[in-house]
Amino acid sequence: MAKQLMIYERAVPVSVEAHKGWSVKTDNTFGFARGVNSVPVLAAEFAPAAMEYTIIFAGDGDVVFPSVILGMKEGQNAHVKDDGTWDGRYVPAFFRRYPFVFAASEDQQTFTLCIDEEYEGLNKKDKGERLFDGDGKRTQYLENVLAFSTEYQAQFTRTQAFAKRLHDLDLLEPAQAQFSMAGGERMQLSGFKTINREKLRNLPAEKLAEMAKTDELELCYLHLQSLNNLTPMTQRIAARTKTSDAA
Repeated sequence: MAKQLMIYERAVPVSVEAHKGWSVKTDNTFGFARGVNSVPVLAAEFAPAAMEYTIIFAGDGDVVFPSVILGMKEGQNAHVKDDGTWDGRYVPAFFRRYPFVFAASEDQQTFTLCIDEEYEGLNKKDKGERLFDGDGKRTQYLENVLAFSTEYQAQFTRTQAFAKRLHDLDLLEPAQAQFSMAGGERMQLSGFKTINREKLRNLPAEKLAEMAKTDELELCYLHLQSLNNLTPMTQRIAARTKTSDAA
């Protein structure tokens, strides 16, 4: 079955009719993200993400969204260890909300909380956190999940607006990166966009002032600073490859 939203196998609406008596047991591992080499990142995540990931913009036309690069080729996530634990200080919210996700209606006005029913931690054995209590009411755990998902969606909307502003100001340009890996292998990343620093610097003063007031100018420079993290990522991959070969 083709995955929905990159990591979801079968996302269905959470309901008392379908999920009363069900529990969710999480183990803080991220094996489900092993084959994901980039993931969307929210504007609110730029500060922690920029410390160790490369933030880029992906999409076509005026529909672009920031993402962080997790691997140098398709199906490679350099941050998931062999045991499924995360190798890094910050885990993107896109992964932290799993196995839950909001599904939007066609008009984007209504959102329904869904859960991936293929998630191995979903069970009827009362292991972990219950979704509904004996009376069919949401548990505090489910209320917390709903609150997190609601805040995620609000931040998603804000991030969309930020990315659209960058496009409307013509600040984004196609980019690519080339690297030499261990053993002489040449790798190239392409199909993404970055902010043109010169165009940003030359924006009219009133535009810069407006972006400064909304913190969008800070986001721009966090993105530009994060581009320096590409080299450490290649080093991480090379070290892991060397370790695997030695084993």
